[in-house]
Amino acid sequence: MKLSKFKAHLGAHPDAQLIISLQSGGAVPRHFHVTEVGHVAKKFVDCGGTFRASESCVLQTWTGSDQDDGHRLTAGKLKSILGLAHSILPSDDLPVEIEFENGVVSQFPVEAITGGPLELNVQLGSKHTDCLAKELCGVGEGQDDCGAGSGCCGKEAGAEGCC
Repeated sequence: MKLSKFKAHLGAHPDAQLIISLQSGGAVPRHFHVTEVGHVAKKFVDCGGTFRASESCVLQTWTGSDQDDGHRLTAGKLKSILGLAHSILPSDDLPVEIEFENGVVSQFPVEAITGGPLELNVQLGSKHTDCLAKELCGVGEGQDDCGAGSGCCGKEAGAEGCC
């Protein structure tokens, strides 16, 4: 979900309590805090030699002790926090991700927001790794290695160390 749409949902129901639902069926504990709003820019080269870039708005969550269970972040408060980050967020067209630690720190894309005036449910998706040069690599469904003459990873198919 893009930041503009995310902020619109928050603004439509400023008094709503936020629930962040994980795709696995669990949820971020309701007494979470948003401790960082970040603009994350990533520049990289894929295994086929193509240079790429991506950007996102990452909201880092943190859950304190159970003693903090009375803390509840409202939609309006989160919208206000996002307003503080206006100068570092280059666009409202950035995709929004939630960073959450549950054994490991993970980032999840915001897929949807549902609910109304009392509660907003922020539904998270998942991220996956992928080969971005499948055609060049000859990697496709049912294949586990480089295809004939692919040149994937700068190597000839069948060469030692070929991806």
